[in-house]
Amino acid sequence: MTARRMHLVAFLMTGPTCHHHGAWRHPETDVDDLLDPARYEHVARVLEAGKFDALFFADILGIYDIYGSNFDAMLGRGGQVCLLDPSVILPMMARVTSRLGLGLTYSSTFNHPYQIARMLGTLDHLSKGRVAWNVVASTSTLEAQNFGFDEMPGRAQRYDRADEVLEACMALWDSWEEGALLLDKKAGAFADPSKIHYANYVGKWIRSRGPLTVPRSPQGHPVIMQAGSSDRGREFGARWGEIIFTLQHQKGDMQTFYKDFKGRMARHGRAAEDCVILPSIDVVIGETEAIARERAEYVNSLVDTQLGMACVSGQIGIDLSKFDPDQPLTDIAVEQGSRGSFDVILQGTAAEGLTLGEAARRFATSELCPQLVGTPEMIADRLCDLFHDHACDGFVLTPTTFPGMYEQFCRSVVPVLQERGVFRRDYAGATLREHLRD
Repeated sequence: MTARRMHLVAFLMTGPTCHHHGAWRHPETDVDDLLDPARYEHVARVLEAGKFDALFFADILGIYDIYGSNFDAMLGRGGQVCLLDPSVILPMMARVTSRLGLGLTYSSTFNHPYQIARMLGTLDHLSKGRVAWNVVASTSTLEAQNFGFDEMPGRAQRYDRADEVLEACMALWDSWEEGALLLDKKAGAFADPSKIHYANYVGKWIRSRGPLTVPRSPQGHPVIMQAGSSDRGREFGARWGEIIFTLQHQKGDMQTFYKDFKGRMARHGRAAEDCVILPSIDVVIGETEAIARERAEYVNSLVDTQLGMACVSGQIGIDLSKFDPDQPLTDIAVEQGSRGSFDVILQGTAAEGLTLGEAARRFATSELCPQLVGTPEMIADRLCDLFHDHACDGFVLTPTTFPGMYEQFCRSVVPVLQERGVFRRDYAGATLREHLRD
């Protein structure tokens, strides 16, 4: 029986910050190259050298302007702003790597499945089978307004539509059978029409005739990734997901989520190994524990409280500038926005009874996910403890400095994990789906 292996995925955004909203201000973080392709090519090479399963780009289809009814804090103070379209960046990263998985966040709410299937099928061909689609049922009104809608439909409807989008995409990806593209010059046979079919998908919200123009890609279809935390989001992920990205506050929360999610998969007739569950983790590494803690204290001190309030506002869909920063976050009622994100924020503050201002600052350091601080061996100890105790199948790492944290992790922590036999020394396969089964 093959030993269970840890999976590692890197979290990226095309803006000044990812999860740690003070990281861009750190002297060791590069920001002058935000619009330079070399920035993204470099980190892809680093992660492939570290044998990561994949990287993926989170994406926001707009600029949060809920806090104070403007975007002054988010833009002026360097919050989560996506300056570039990741779908244009991934082909560049594919060209400088050969094994690293490449994940793209793409909305099922605002994009038609034919467009999605065509674009992702193309990327899967260009990368030789390394693409993942992080499926999001968009939540924010600002995104809806950018696409011509006054407001978002309800959560249940968004996920019902997302189910149809996935069903339609699968039908389109399957419209070309294996071996349909012949390329036989002598026989004059370019393709075998008997192996190409109409999709003829008809749902309540979605219709698509097909067939897709793109031949069947190396993976058949991209790996499906998902990050919903609400009950409906978990059901969607249990049906479709092969990678689940989750935000959890501590080990017990991770174990509860893990058990719940694997149980949901079983009810959908899926095996536990069909999907890996990866909670978000921040790391700060030092040559000694004291050095690591000093580094963590410094980078955390760069977080701006007002920006933290703006970030939480964007996540839960409520203008927190109207509330007293000393008020407990649990006193705020949420009837709109992202319920799953709000539940995660509550989960991360309940144990300590943090005020709104304190929770906002904490959220702006790691979005209330664990921040592991220590030597490479100490970091490896924590990761192995969570992994072996079935709190997860691996981790999504978010940078505290960029690209330095990824460089340091690959250089110092990965070798420790490899020596302990919990992480690959080399890729066994060529496609992302093969990495996930390694």
